Amino acid sequence: HTVRRTETKQCTDCHLSAANDNNAIMAQLLLQGTNFVNFVGMHSWVGLQGGFEAVRVTEWDEPQAVIGSYLQRMAYPDFYRLHVEQNNRELVNWTRGRTFDANLSGETRANEQFRNIVQGTDGRVGCLQNRGEYMFVAEGRGGFRVYDIASIANKGFSERIVTAPVSPLGQDTHVRSRNATCMALPTNQPIAPERNRAMAATRRPGPNGATVSLLEENQEQPFHPIYDYAVVTDAEEGLYLVDVDTLSDGEARNNHLRRAVTWNPDNILAGARHVTLAGHYAYITATAGLVVVDLDDPLHPRLAATIPLTDARASALQFRYLWVTDAEGLKLFDITDLGAPRPVPEATVRIENAQRIYLARTYAYVAAKQQGLAIVNITNPERPAAPQFITFEGRMNDVEDVVVASTNAALFAYVADGRNGMKVLQLTSFGNSNTVYGFSPRPQPELIAWARTPSPALAIAKGLDRDRAVDETGGQIAVFGRLGSRPFNQAEQQWMYLNSRCFPYRVSDTGSLDDWVPAGGQVRATARRAGTAVCGAPGQP
Repeated sequence: HTVRRTETKQCTDCHLSAANDNNAIMAQLLLQGTNFVNFVGMHSWVGLQGGFEAVRVTEWDEPQAVIGSYLQRMAYPDFYRLHVEQNNRELVNWTRGRTFDANLSGETRANEQFRNIVQGTDGRVGCLQNRGEYMFVAEGRGGFRVYDIASIANKGFSERIVTAPVSPLGQDTHVRSRNATCMALPTNQPIAPERNRAMAATRRPGPNGATVSLLEENQEQPFHPIYDYAVVTDAEEGLYLVDVDTLSDGEARNNHLRRAVTWNPDNILAGARHVTLAGHYAYITATAGLVVVDLDDPLHPRLAATIPLTDARASALQFRYLWVTDAEGLKLFDITDLGAPRPVPEATVRIENAQRIYLARTYAYVAAKQQGLAIVNITNPERPAAPQFITFEGRMNDVEDVVVASTNAALFAYVADGRNGMKVLQLTSFGNSNTVYGFSPRPQPELIAWARTPSPALAIAKGLDRDRAVDETGGQIAVFGRLGSRPFNQAEQQWMYLNSRCFPYRVSDTGSLDDWVPAGGQVRATARRAGTAVCGAPGQP
């Protein structure tokens, strides 16, 4: 494929480009996910100062149009008109259907009740994440708690969010701590590590007479131990892990959660406020700055690196780069070596009060408090474009968090706008542009819906990952195809971008194998034979 000129793919579709403009493409290629096609669904989950809320954001029927969107205007014109003209685009509790004009279109025959469901907590919800029928919440002084949200769309239930479907004697999913500020799951896809282990333990005769496990037969990899846990940061206690694997076995009576380990040597995690996971590495923002913790052995965490920063706040990563916000703005780190982030100071984007970050393919979305939502083109991560600030004439001026997701071929942003509540933005639309095609179309934000919240909106739950099958350390998450069709492990991934001396090599679409050179160096790399161990492989330097 290096000599034919009629291929649909080019060299830079599979290897680092000389222009360093395909970081997101590499993330997609290796199935690490791009956060672009993630799915939010009927409710967007919003963390509040004193609880969390499920805000209804889509229609019930198919097509499941986002309320206020271009698709709703086309598919449900009467409902769209009522949303805009009657409700002023506010997502309110209301009933629609039988009270409508009988001469209106057919979709108005339905009688439907819209409700935004609020759940109180014992403290400030700094991070929350839904997975399957559960909501995992870091609720400040209330510690860490898992709520049952299986009945959120069931109108037959008066209490759609519960701490347990049985009494606390039969189930207790609360872990007390002094000030739980954030939590992270290795994946938000529903997983069953115990099933994975059972397949690995079940063996039967193979074609050559030797026994083979069901896991090997299905071409799957064993789950890394980190997938049993939720990782929680506490501003006073540091880091602790909670084994949440029991929630996936379908048996409620054994759901008694306890801390598996608490870790804070020399108080290195004092003031911890946010955590991002990349496989078994945790990137934690704390008073000390950016703290990297290796959780390869989850019960024995290891400090990998500490990088001083001024008021470190949050982080997000994509393939070889980690972005971190602090008092100076949005900063970039090269994490080709996941345990040793290397600062890239020339890539700093100045933002007055940057908070949470969300990366969707070639754009970074930064919650910028009074400056609104900052959108930064990071096609070349080391040469970011100037930020575009979105405030909608000052109506969005307290932004704390943002997530991006795709629904019916359109891109949306869900924004926690602090004291202003929650907002829904349509980022791409056939209604106002024909530039919606391609790998990463330019976002053109349009405010389509908003919701009041009973207390300031602080956090938004990420949508379901739909293009992520492997983590950054090579751990398999998802199963594809008739067999497990496992993705590349870490060593195999590194064949695609590291040479035999552990340096990144870069290519152009007009070059040849002889043109591969390590980043920042002039030594030519040598092509590696399949099966050769590379950097980070077990037992290798």
